[in-house]
Amino acid sequence: MRFGVFYELQLPKPWTEGGEHRLFSEALDQVELADRLGIDYAWAVEHHFLEEYSHCSAPEVFLAAAAGRTRHIRLGHGIRQVIANYNHPARTAEVVASLDLVSNGRVDLGIGEGATRHELGGFGIPAKQKRAMSLEAAEQIANMMVMEPYPGFEGQSFSMPCRNVLPKPLQKPHPPMWMACTNRETIKIAASLGLGALAFSFLDREEAVKWAGIYYNTIRSEECRPLGHRVNANIAMVSAFSLHPDRDEAVRRGQEGFEFFGYAINALVAEDSRPGRSRMWDNFQAKRKAGNLVLGRNLNAAPGIGTPQEFSRHIRTYEEVGVDQIIFLQQAGRNTHHHICESLERFGAEVLPQFAAERAEREARKARDLAPYIEAALARKQRMKPLEEHEIPVLQASVQRAKVN
Repeated sequence: MRFGVFYELQLPKPWTEGGEHRLFSEALDQVELADRLGIDYAWAVEHHFLEEYSHCSAPEVFLAAAAGRTRHIRLGHGIRQVIANYNHPARTAEVVASLDLVSNGRVDLGIGEGATRHELGGFGIPAKQKRAMSLEAAEQIANMMVMEPYPGFEGQSFSMPCRNVLPKPLQKPHPPMWMACTNRETIKIAASLGLGALAFSFLDREEAVKWAGIYYNTIRSEECRPLGHRVNANIAMVSAFSLHPDRDEAVRRGQEGFEFFGYAINALVAEDSRPGRSRMWDNFQAKRKAGNLVLGRNLNAAPGIGTPQEFSRHIRTYEEVGVDQIIFLQQAGRNTHHHICESLERFGAEVLPQFAAERAEREARKARDLAPYIEAALARKQRMKPLEEHEIPVLQASVQRAKVN
């Protein structure tokens, strides 16, 4: 089992002078702590215009800062918005490769498309076409990181001429690729494309069993035709996270933030809002006080919030059904920096060692089992044809010199 920390960079109102600066600074301190403790991944989202819910609009900057302060932890775009309206695919390939170089090969690339009117409307993306646009761009991003030169592309959502996209990533053929998954349909799509599944849903054991079964059955089937140039057969699931020897104290410290996270996801798609005038935290508190939140009716029920021993049992539950990574939702709502760091330290001291000791054997066994299926999947991949030497175009000089007679 692998473990990760997860950043939306939430900042509920009221906002104070220097609040965003403190938010970023504390999050980077937490990533540095996670690295020292032996936690495997730090994931940062990319969202735009989502007041209070996510101020992480430039994750490549956050992750680059984290790269300079850490040595071992992997740095994950969880996810990067890959549709060309957000980020031209060539720019994504350049950013990811650059981050891979400065981090000494520690980057993972999760792909996503956005789901809210704030983002899709802000960048002029048709909601019904976003999935196709995302996958088209993601496949070409992988090609750009591998091919020299990139032959060029004429697609439905973007086009570009032949260019050599630089730099190339340190990891070969390119960093592991993942896809955001929120239901059974998307987890099947991720597996069919040979992508890791970033399961951004809070699942009980029974549903996790079904998701893992769908995912790994598809990886092993002829339906798996990799989008990229490698297969990343992994499932990562997000979990609430707040640890304390006193369970009630763990709930007091972490439950409200977890509830706000769940409320905000729904509010972004179900409630009207005005840019620059959000009242998300106030509305959440009013509904919580009135008992109108599903999460608020059972305050002790969030798996991942409790004692270190309870968290160990929680992890075992998901390990047994085939989940490969648990990602901690620790920075949510108004969860405090001090409490987050205490929870991480308890995890590092009391939970992580028992799972780290078993990891190598478990992962080696899995690799042996999947090797023939991954080899077969890569053989099925439809690859972009490289240009012959005579097909590589000559780019005319920017300044045309007068011909000499």
